[in-house]
Amino acid sequence: MALTFPDIDPIIVKLGPFELFGNTFEPALRWYGFMYLVGFMAALWLLNRKADRSNGLWSREQVSDLLFYGFLGVVLGGRIGYVLFYHFDLFLANPMYLFKVSEGGMSFHGGLIGVITAMAYIAWRQKRTFFAVADMVAPVVPIGLGAGRIGNFINGELWGRVSDVPWAMVFPTGGPDPRHPSQLYQFALEGVALYLLLWWFSKRTTKVGAVSGMFLLGYGVFRILVETVREPDAHLGLYLGFITMGQILSLPMIIFGLYLILRKQEARG
Repeated sequence: MALTFPDIDPIIVKLGPFELFGNTFEPALRWYGFMYLVGFMAALWLLNRKADRSNGLWSREQVSDLLFYGFLGVVLGGRIGYVLFYHFDLFLANPMYLFKVSEGGMSFHGGLIGVITAMAYIAWRQKRTFFAVADMVAPVVPIGLGAGRIGNFINGELWGRVSDVPWAMVFPTGGPDPRHPSQLYQFALEGVALYLLLWWFSKRTTKVGAVSGMFLLGYGVFRILVETVREPDAHLGLYLGFITMGQILSLPMIIFGLYLILRKQEARG
C-alpha cells in the first residue's frame, strides 16, 4: 500500500497562447515559480520588520536592494551551478545548454554561491562588513527553501528512493514503486526546522558571523540526512558507492559553518 500522490496541475493559469514576430508563445503561471514568489515576499516582509527595528542600521530601501541582487544571485547561480555540478557533460557538448532554462534545473549550492556574491557586492556598495549582511539575510533564507521544496513536490520531481514506509508515494515520473516523499522531508528540515533553529540561535548570540555559520551547518547536516533517502541523479549515481553529489557539496558547508560558530570573534555592537 502507498499514499496517492496529489495530482495537482503544476500550471495555475495559462496566459496565452499569443503570437509575437510569427512565433507562438504560451506563458503560464506555475506553482513552482509562485512558491518562490511567496518565499520572496515573506522574506521582504520579515527583513523590513528587522530594518524598522535596527535603530537606523538598515533602511527599507537597502533591504530592497539586498533582495533584488540576492534574487539575481539565486537565479543565475542556481542555473550555472546546476549545469556545472550536475550536467557539465551536456555543457561541454553544447554550451547553449546553459540557457535552456525551459528544461529545468536549479542547484541550491550554485544558488548559494550566487547569493554570497550578491551579499559581497551589497556589503561593498553599502559600506558594511560581509557578515553584517550575511547575518541579516540568513534567518529568512529557509522560507524560500521550504517554498521551493513544496514546488518540487507539486511538480512531482526530485522524489526519494524506493521504500515501504507507510507514507511512501508513487510519483507519476518515478515508476510504479512507492518512494520516499523526500521533497516534504526537505521542506520540513531545510524550511521549517532550519527557520526555527536560526531565529532561536540569532536571539542567543552576538558573535559576528555565527548566525551565518549556523545556517551553513544546519543546512549541510539536514541536506546530508535527506540525501540518504533521496534518489541520486541517474546520470551521476553514488560516488564511491555511498555518497551523492549533494552530500559532497554539503560537507564544506558544515566545516566552514562550524568554524564560524566556534572561532574567537568579538561580539557585534
